[in-house]
Amino acid sequence: MRPLFIILIVSLVVLQHKLWLGDGNLIQWQNLEKKLAAHEQENNKLATRNRALEADIRELKSGEQALEEQARYELGMVKGTEVYYQFVD
Repeated sequence: MRPLFIILIVSLVVLQHKLWLGDGNLIQWQNLEKKLAAHEQENNKLATRNRALEADIRELKSGEQALEEQARYELGMVKGTEVYYQFVD
């Protein structure tokens, strides 16, 4: 009975050693979980940005108003019937 008990204790110690200090241990697992959460958060942020860009693209493709607004603000374009005034400070 005693040798069986010693064998069980030794095997428990070996398994605990692998669990806490071996390859793929709990500390590495927790670090990987933290990295995974950070990557998921970054992916969500990028997906939100992508959806906003896709909405802008759809708007530019479908309507002239968005295209005209972007041409006015980014390129400084004016219509033929408008007069452009620039004030210098």
